[in-house]
Amino acid sequence: MKLNILTRTEKLAYLFLILIFGLGVYYANTNLQYFDEVYTMEDGFAEYGTAFLLFCSSMLLFSRFFKLFKSKKGLWKLGIFFMAVIFLFGAGEEISWGQRIFNVESSEYFLENNAQGETNLHNMVVDGKKINKIIFSQLLTIILVIYLIITPFLYRKYQGIKNLANMFAVPIVQWHHTIAFLTVTGILAFIGSNRKWELYELAFGVIFFLIFLNPINKNIYSK
Repeated sequence: MKLNILTRTEKLAYLFLILIFGLGVYYANTNLQYFDEVYTMEDGFAEYGTAFLLFCSSMLLFSRFFKLFKSKKGLWKLGIFFMAVIFLFGAGEEISWGQRIFNVESSEYFLENNAQGETNLHNMVVDGKKINKIIFSQLLTIILVIYLIITPFLYRKYQGIKNLANMFAVPIVQWHHTIAFLTVTGILAFIGSNRKWELYELAFGVIFFLIFLNPINKNIYSK
C-alpha cells in the first residue's frame, strides 16, 4: 500500500489513530490509573468520539438514501437504509441515548437488568450473561472477520458476489481499511487494561466512516 493512494481525509484519519493508540500504549504502560480513569474514562473523548463517528456514518448513509431514492431499486434502498439505522442505533447505544448528558434516571427495569444501570441494550444481563459479550463482542467479531477479510476477496473474484453486494448497497473495503483494523487489533496486545476496548470502538468508528466515505465500489453511490 502506498501512502499517496490515500485521500487527504484518510491520511488525517490514520494519523489520528496513530496518535490516539500511541498515547494509549504509552499511558497504559506508564500510568495505568490515568489510562483507565482519564484517557479512556466513561463519558470521555473516546466514547463520545465513537458515538459522533457512528452518527456521522449514519447521516452519510441517510443522505445518500434520500439523494438517490428516485434513481435506485428497492433492494439498494433496503440495504443502505438498514445500515444507516444500525449505525444510528450504535451511536445512541454508545452514549446510552443521551441519558447521562440529560441526567435522565433509568427505569426500574433497567436498574435491575442492566449491568451499569443504564438505559441501553448492550449492557443488559440475561441469565447472568451480558448481551454485550454475546452479541456485540462475539457475533460482531465474526461479522468483522467476514466483512473485512473474506468479503473483499470474494468481491474481487466472483461476479455473483459483486453483483449481490452492489445490489444491496454494501460498501466493500479497500485493503488499507483492512490493514488499519488488523493493526489496531494487534496494538491491543500492548494495552493491559479492559478499558482498551474504548479505543478499539473509536477505531471502529473512524475506519467504518472511511469505508462508507470511499469504498472500492463507490460507484454504488452514483446515479
